[in-house]
Amino acid sequence: MTPTGDTGRRPEILFDGPDEAPLTLVLAHGAGGPMDSGFLTTVARGVAERGFRVARFEFPYMHARRLGAKRGAPDREPVLREAWLATIQKLGGGGRVAVGGKSMGGRIASMVADEARVRGLVCFGYPFHPPGQPERLRTAHLAALSTPALILQGERDPFGTREDVAGYTLAPAIRIHWIQAGDHSFKPPAKSGRTEAGNVQEAIAAAAEFLKGL
Repeated sequence: MTPTGDTGRRPEILFDGPDEAPLTLVLAHGAGGPMDSGFLTTVARGVAERGFRVARFEFPYMHARRLGAKRGAPDREPVLREAWLATIQKLGGGGRVAVGGKSMGGRIASMVADEARVRGLVCFGYPFHPPGQPERLRTAHLAALSTPALILQGERDPFGTREDVAGYTLAPAIRIHWIQAGDHSFKPPAKSGRTEAGNVQEAIAAAAEFLKGL
């Protein structure tokens, strides 16, 4: 299975928004979806429409799938971290960018944010723990994070609900914006009266407002 879109013809980095924007938001994909997934495409275009430049890239394992490799597990953490650091440098260094992404992409971004001295961090659905395994926390580094950060999290996210996160120790630099009734991709149940599209647009607006303050 290869990612959606023009597969092998996709550039190494996808850009949206004005080249002259004062800040570039760099986004990485989640464990299962490519950089041109519907979710990331909507987010990138929405943030770009608000005046920011947005760059999307893929980790090595996902790029290999695009070129025809068999579907397999994501790269190990050191490889993912190195891919993030290399991309930040390619785009001019931490002082020129904010970083983030969907799920795993945002988690790895949070692990390199301080090291790369980026201007900010925006996570769209942070995987605080694997679904059904609340004891396997991925929060240790978040207690000392100094980079200004915004986590956009669905209240019903199985990777970390509002009730779960209330018990975590998070750095003062981190702000969480809760998406009402949303799951890991912000989709709400029909009975909530909310829509997935509306929740995603709320997340985009909150992210853009955060970026304006960096």
